[in-house]
Amino acid sequence: MVASNAYCPASEPEAVHNGVMAGKELDPQRARAARDVVRQHPAMSVIALSPALIGTGLVWWLAGPWWAILSLVAATVIGGRAVLRKR
Repeated sequence: MVASNAYCPASEPEAVHNGVMAGKELDPQRARAARDVVRQHPAMSVIALSPALIGTGLVWWLAGPWWAILSLVAATVIGGRAVLRKR
């Protein structure tokens, strides 16, 4: 018996993924849209990034610059994986 909320790839329309894996490349249209948002609303971008920047500043102050750089790289990798993961 299959649960009603189970994932079934056959139920998705072909236009959604076109047989291309989502993690391999970023859709050019989505990349342009993200770039346009950053250009039109730079304050919104800074506000969205402020928790990572504040966290990096706190780690720098409490643990030192190398730990802060490491935490910033880790946050970038984790954020990138979250953005690029298969939807």
